[in-house]
Amino acid sequence: MAGDTGHGLELRFAVLGPVRAWRGETPLNTGSPQQRALLAALLLRGGRTATAPELVDALWGGEPPHAALAALRTYASRLRKAFGPDADALVSEAGGYAIRVPVDGLDIDVAERLAAEADKAHGSGDRLRARELMNDALALWDGEPLAGLSGPYADTQRARLEEWRLSLLEARLDVDLEVGGHAEAVSELTALTAAHPLRERLRELLMLALYRSGRQAEALAVYADTRRLLADELGVDPCPELSELQQRILNADADLTVHFTTADRVAAGPTFVRPAQLPATVSDFTGRAAFVDELSEQLATAEGRIMAVSAVAGIGGVGKTTLAVHVAHAARNHFPDGQLYVDLQGAGPVVAEPEAILGSFLRALGIPDSAIPDGVEERAALFRSTLDGRRVLTLLDNARDAAQVRPLLPGTEGCAALVTSRIRMVDLAGAHLVDLDVMSPEEALVLFTRIVGSERVGAERDAAMDVVAACGFLPLAIRIAASRLAARRTWTVSVLARKLGDERRRLDELRAGDLAVKATFELGYGQLEPGQARAFRLLGLADGPDISLAAAAAVLDLDLEDTEELLESLVDTSLLESAAPGRYRFHDLVRLYARACAERDEQPPAERAAAMSRLLDFYLATAAGVYVMERPGDQLLAHLTPTTHPGLTFTDRSAAGDWLYVEAGCLLACVRQHADSGGDTLRRAVDLLLAAKDLAESGADARQYELAATSLLAATQAAGDARAEGRARTVLTHVYNWSDRFALADEHGRHAVRLGRSTGDPIACCYGSNNRAIAAIYQQRHEDAEAFVNQALSYFRADGNRPGEASTLSNLSRVHLGMGQVQSAVRLAEQALAIYREINVSWRLANGLYAYALALTKAGRFDDALKRLNEALPIFRDNRQRLWEGMTVFRMAELHFAARRPAQAAAHAEQALAQLRGIGGARRRGNVLTVLGRSLNALGQPGRAQACWTEALAIFEQLGSSEAMEVRSLLTPVAAA
Repeated sequence: MAGDTGHGLELRFAVLGPVRAWRGETPLNTGSPQQRALLAALLLRGGRTATAPELVDALWGGEPPHAALAALRTYASRLRKAFGPDADALVSEAGGYAIRVPVDGLDIDVAERLAAEADKAHGSGDRLRARELMNDALALWDGEPLAGLSGPYADTQRARLEEWRLSLLEARLDVDLEVGGHAEAVSELTALTAAHPLRERLRELLMLALYRSGRQAEALAVYADTRRLLADELGVDPCPELSELQQRILNADADLTVHFTTADRVAAGPTFVRPAQLPATVSDFTGRAAFVDELSEQLATAEGRIMAVSAVAGIGGVGKTTLAVHVAHAARNHFPDGQLYVDLQGAGPVVAEPEAILGSFLRALGIPDSAIPDGVEERAALFRSTLDGRRVLTLLDNARDAAQVRPLLPGTEGCAALVTSRIRMVDLAGAHLVDLDVMSPEEALVLFTRIVGSERVGAERDAAMDVVAACGFLPLAIRIAASRLAARRTWTVSVLARKLGDERRRLDELRAGDLAVKATFELGYGQLEPGQARAFRLLGLADGPDISLAAAAAVLDLDLEDTEELLESLVDTSLLESAAPGRYRFHDLVRLYARACAERDEQPPAERAAAMSRLLDFYLATAAGVYVMERPGDQLLAHLTPTTHPGLTFTDRSAAGDWLYVEAGCLLACVRQHADSGGDTLRRAVDLLLAAKDLAESGADARQYELAATSLLAATQAAGDARAEGRARTVLTHVYNWSDRFALADEHGRHAVRLGRSTGDPIACCYGSNNRAIAAIYQQRHEDAEAFVNQALSYFRADGNRPGEASTLSNLSRVHLGMGQVQSAVRLAEQALAIYREINVSWRLANGLYAYALALTKAGRFDDALKRLNEALPIFRDNRQRLWEGMTVFRMAELHFAARRPAQAAAHAEQALAQLRGIGGARRRGNVLTVLGRSLNALGQPGRAQACWTEALAIFEQLGSSEAMEVRSLLTPVAAA
């Protein structure tokens, strides 16, 4: 049988690109173009026989050569020879030829099967599976079908296959929009409408994608551009579907908003994820039956309602979280699209910010960082849109007040929120309020018995009742007492009862409110061994959402093994929680109690300061190590305040980068905690921000980084420490440059350099001058920029800082570009790049490539420039430099436009808009919109171009930026027309 050789090797053929054949994985020589044309003509008949005249016509059209039939036989013979053991796949019959292709042996057949399966999946409501299958089918195209073949038959078949591909692509894009992929689809649709300007279905999809991306003006402009183009080219109006969509957009038709159903298999695609964030429920959950029933009934009725909200209030330790988690797990079947969880840290000194929480929720739901906007309101709106049509439960644990909760509520039908708080949220509109009191004596005794064991409690039931009564019937207190007793087999229940009977130890634990909670903590603390008690006290001093094992070891001044043993023993007592392997956290009230114990019991008091100093050293030493891995040769490390406690060391750059971003919250909390310190400690806190400055560009941590820097500046001024103040101002110049606040960057840079000179600090002099130059470049103050960058260059060279020298040379190249000195700009960029390559600077090499590409673009060397940007892009991406990744794609857009490739320019500009969303500041968005508008205008879409320029002009005018004049000049002729 053809194709079955006994060796498991079958013939495979491809026509959705160059005509090719394989036997197994071995490519076969398909011969000359005419021989490949014969192969294609046979393959495209689906196994049917083609007569000799049909094949002659397919190969040569109306003018065949004199010996056409002989040539046909020769080609067939050569193909059989190429097929080797499968020569019989090409058969001769009825004066013609046919090819017998194995199942799925031809790419067209595979594509047709995948397309049919996609239609079936879409018809059954599985839209994400349909999209996956369509993508698989489209991936089979490898450039132009029948590439390299000429003749009328090949042209006809090529057109047919290309039309099929476009139809399949339209269907997939339609599904993309159905499942919420509108932001990602805009770039692809922009390129497709440029390539196929008269294809109205693509225009319709682009309008819908833009509208759903919040770009209504551009969506309407697409219609206007299409109407003008059709009138000019064909003398017709847009199709009814396009006109209807325009009216629906004008009317803000709510049905245009994307909807998701539980039939969507969110786990099948990358766009949406089914989160399962609920903490584990306790195995010995006891009592609370009435509350469980009440809350479960509320959650069960969420389907068909506009959000069910229940708020559970009660004092610390009363079991709010335990109850909420238990109920949430029981209700999971009512929320098949996932469950979200967050500890709002409402009772702690620093509450969780809604903006940060919404960012984490959106990421958990599959929204990429590039699509997450800045600001609470925008993130809350996107959160609600993402949940539209889905059934998700959100557990908001430990809220401070209703104001913290409101932005986090899903607000959509079928979703629910379960809130716990120490206060009763009477001002949370529409919430079902539940007040959780202490346990009943019977429930408390059952809980105590489950932990201690029925045998021990049964023999001393009265003593056990005395214990739970002494605990104030608070679940947390009962758990602590029971855990201590369970761990001490030689104690009887009566021994524990007598200890609790001592009023000096109980500390009025039966009183209501937080004093009862404090008493329960006192009970657990009093049972700790000396080493455990010291660890409990000192770890409670550290701010931050949690603490890693390595950081805890630094606080305690112990090795990792001993630290882990101590921390796990504290977990066993319920005084500490294990947030994840190798990470630990306190309940916020327990942390407050631990600090009180440290102030009361840690003798001498200097040990508290020493513990926090070791933690600061740990973060600074580790961050400095990460910094030097990223920037070998940089002299910053030589000028940092010395540390006495070591940090972690990394051999892998990826692991080092992971550490910085994972520890960002704890690291910045440590910085803020030391803002009130002075002397050496304050200087180390400032230096920690310098070493961790990559966090200022990351997007996710930029706001917290700025707050920490601002607090440190105030502290350095209050302390009168000019050196530390200069460095704090240097940090802020970096922050303000990346957020488009150039006047502030220049002001702080000026003071930083002044203070650096007066104190002899090269850090403030070098980086302050360089950052002033960057601000001046963006403000197009070229002469100032040149003076600042030359100043920085002399400082870096005097310090022997080669990466710093390379950075300033790159910036000087940018200055020369702004002054029209293109050739010197190219030479300077080449010098910078040579230094980066010489010292093998990891991802900073990409910065050199980026600057060089800008100069090459201005010099008209577009291919060379594109090559450098393509070299830089994966480096930025691999090092999670989102801002630089987005800017590189933007520069590619500029380059393509300069090279008169507007379609590629528009597609790259759209990608840049998506990648820079939420980071980089408004000015960069304005620049991208300007280039996008230029590209669209060149593509014959002036209406959409005008919409882009109008938005860009509003941005530049609000910023008072000089780019506003350029955009006005672009808008003027369009408006006049």
